[in-house]
Amino acid sequence: MSDARTIVILGGGVGGVVAATSLRKRLPEQHRVIIADRERDHLFAPSLLWLMIGRRTARKISRPLDRLAKKDIEVTHGEIERIEPEARRVRIVDRSLGDDPLSDRLGGVSRELDGDYLVVSLGVELAPETIPGLAETGHSFYTLAGAESLRDALKDFNGGRIVVLTATPAYKCPAAPYEAAMLLNDYCHRRGIGDRTQVDLYAAEPAPMGVTGPEVSAGVRQMVEDKGIRYHPDHQVAEVDAGAKRIIFDNGSTADFDLLAYVPPHRAPQVVREAGLVDDSGWVPVDRTTLHTQFPDVYAIGDVTGIPLKMGKPLPMAGVFAERQAEVVARNIAREITGKGEPARFSGHGECFIETGGGKAGFGRGDFYAEPTPQIKLHNPGHRWHLGKVLFEKNWLRRWF
Repeated sequence: MSDARTIVILGGGVGGVVAATSLRKRLPEQHRVIIADRERDHLFAPSLLWLMIGRRTARKISRPLDRLAKKDIEVTHGEIERIEPEARRVRIVDRSLGDDPLSDRLGGVSRELDGDYLVVSLGVELAPETIPGLAETGHSFYTLAGAESLRDALKDFNGGRIVVLTATPAYKCPAAPYEAAMLLNDYCHRRGIGDRTQVDLYAAEPAPMGVTGPEVSAGVRQMVEDKGIRYHPDHQVAEVDAGAKRIIFDNGSTADFDLLAYVPPHRAPQVVREAGLVDDSGWVPVDRTTLHTQFPDVYAIGDVTGIPLKMGKPLPMAGVFAERQAEVVARNIAREITGKGEPARFSGHGECFIETGGGKAGFGRGDFYAEPTPQIKLHNPGHRWHLGKVLFEKNWLRRWF
């Protein structure tokens, strides 16, 4: 039909799935909603922390993206090789066609998608290789493969020094390394090796979750240190000596370890950088309330964006923001197409759980757009917050898949 519109959504993570589903609910059937991702499964990343200590499996925390087809969402798989934001055109190459001789000759089967609207929700590119020795020596609990390899290594671990490392000051899910340290500490105590295990957390940042303000930051640090975990802020890793199992920091200090779990460096995906979507910050600048980019009818949501706050730090990378930004973008695109509904604005409100081990979790929530600094309240660890996180996981996967 002549008035039919096509919305192309890049990325099948939290933001992409929510944007696609919300659009499909709001648009008449003649309009196309397409979601593209190189992966065939959506992974509920917050649960990787439980997977690394053996409390989840990949099957439990992932869902096939193709399930979205039953909602009349078109799902396409392949590597996104080129984005032309001015034309809202995307080139995708599918190299998963196995024995197809045409695919072998061409290096994959490519196709182009043209959209009336484009939503970029490609998250971050993890780059452990930028720090010598890191990928070869440690386990990144920010990926499925890394969390599984850490889980397997823990089965053979019988005591020693575990180091949790943040390779750079900025990374998605700011609570995750602090949760990881506490969950690893709890795991060792449950296994009966806590008395011969020491967990240390070396952070590139000066304090935990600094964007939340000094009170919440101090509260998170207290949670960690109350567990007997030693916290070392302002330690920027320079390299890792695999043979010696030693971390060398920029300040000249070193740290030996028996088991290394790390948060890798983050950057915007190469295809996003090559498209001219990023600015000097290295991330995609957007309108902080509508998520518009500099290009007409092109939006960016989630971890790939850079939204500066009044305090001088960027809005944290977190799934809760990706979800709410996706809802805003979906509502505004649907309104523009149908003429129905009210304009939506992203408010900057968010929350997160902080797992502490022992079946407990803390909980923080507040307004990250508040000025001059975000206004966040941290609730003390308790069993109800842990249960809340368990229910959130189950409800999220059930709701969107």
